[in-house]
Amino acid sequence: MWNHNRSYVVALAALTTLAMSAVGTAKDEQPAATQEPQAKRTIIERHDQAGVPGKEIVLGTAEFPPGAVIGWHVHAGDEAGYVVRGTLVLKTRGQPDRTLKGGDTFFNAKGAVHSLMATPDSDGGAVFSTWVVDKDKPLAEPVK
Repeated sequence: MWNHNRSYVVALAALTTLAMSAVGTAKDEQPAATQEPQAKRTIIERHDQAGVPGKEIVLGTAEFPPGAVIGWHVHAGDEAGYVVRGTLVLKTRGQPDRTLKGGDTFFNAKGAVHSLMATPDSDGGAVFSTWVVDKDKPLAEPVK
């Protein structure tokens, strides 16, 4: 009895695995191995800025696997950041690229078009940022 049930379970598991892999590589989808690595942004806190109507202070992090990029964007206010770990490249339009390592800081003024990336040959990295931005506007807006 056990061998019959066991064979059934093994066959069902094999068919399920086969079906799942067929679904995962449908014509419209890219296989997971070829997708671009994505940075993960996390907002930790938001607070109204005391005595400054219409402004808020936002605290957040971004985690970068190797090769991940946060594309060109602007903020509705100033950003001050700290590289927690890793090596990243900050690109700011009109300025030379800056290589940032753990312990380095950076600043992006309101409206500065910038991008941040972890090179594919790195171990990735992480940053902690504080933004003082216009309240009720998106934290970041993409720019071409």
